[in-house]
Amino acid sequence: MSDVTAPRRDRGWLDPETIRLAAGFSVALLLSALFEPRLLPVLAVWGALWWVNVQLANLPRTPVTRIAVPVIFGATILILWQMIVRALDVPGVILPAPTDIAARIAVSAPILWVDFVQTFVKGTLVGYAIGCSAAFLAAIAIDRSPFLRDGLLPVGNFVAALPIIGTAPILVMWFGFDWQSKAAVVVVMVFFPVLVNTVQGLQETTAMQRDLMQTYASGYWQTLFKLRLPAAMPFVFNGLKIASTLALIGAIVAEFFGSPVVGMGFRISTSVGQLALDMVWAEITVAAIAGSLFYGVVALIERWVTFWHPSHRH
Repeated sequence: MSDVTAPRRDRGWLDPETIRLAAGFSVALLLSALFEPRLLPVLAVWGALWWVNVQLANLPRTPVTRIAVPVIFGATILILWQMIVRALDVPGVILPAPTDIAARIAVSAPILWVDFVQTFVKGTLVGYAIGCSAAFLAAIAIDRSPFLRDGLLPVGNFVAALPIIGTAPILVMWFGFDWQSKAAVVVVMVFFPVLVNTVQGLQETTAMQRDLMQTYASGYWQTLFKLRLPAAMPFVFNGLKIASTLALIGAIVAEFFGSPVVGMGFRISTSVGQLALDMVWAEITVAAIAGSLFYGVVALIERWVTFWHPSHRH
């Protein structure tokens, strides 16, 4: 009788992932040698870095590997981007190299900082705070009133379906060309995702849990703060994370329809007209970093607030 509990033998180089990688890499090398020999160094670097990342991903999950895998993956994209642009002599008006973008960021740091403050600090954060707070309060009101549940949610669904390119010019005309109109666009964009998730989260508790609170003579507000809101926090933060990505997009797009001579959207729009693609990519890089950090902060707060949730257990 065979021992079915015996540990599997380490397959090493015969690992299926390694075999698939080697086969794909060989085909890519062959095609490159036939049609574009200048890409052979690019493929060699890609194969080496991809193999390193695969080996790291197969190691036991530790804080080091969790950080190293995405860092190496991102570095691989940048390195390949740089090599392809240089190898194929891609014009800068089509796609600048990462080093050109980095040089533009270094030279234009004061301009990028002013644009960041105008778009992210003023328009995005203010609109995000107002929109999420209003959505949270509206969700509690909807939970409290069946009339609002039947009347406000369909209206909110209708407003959420409106295209931003249609609502942004209207809000710019209503609130002016400064950051206030951008904050208003952000409010409209983030309100509904937070509202829907919060309303859903408030329904998360079971009837048995609510009945138990009633046996303790708990009123609506005591049940809300001690039972229903804590249970709703995973849903609330799901909406907050979705809204964090929408907020910056809304503020940037709103600046395309009118703004002072500062702002990420204004700079992107004018730089495209001037064919200054390195400046466009510099603004995109700043926006991507700011948006990622914003999302990361919200995710960290979620982890601190909902530490009890099974998704945070390892």
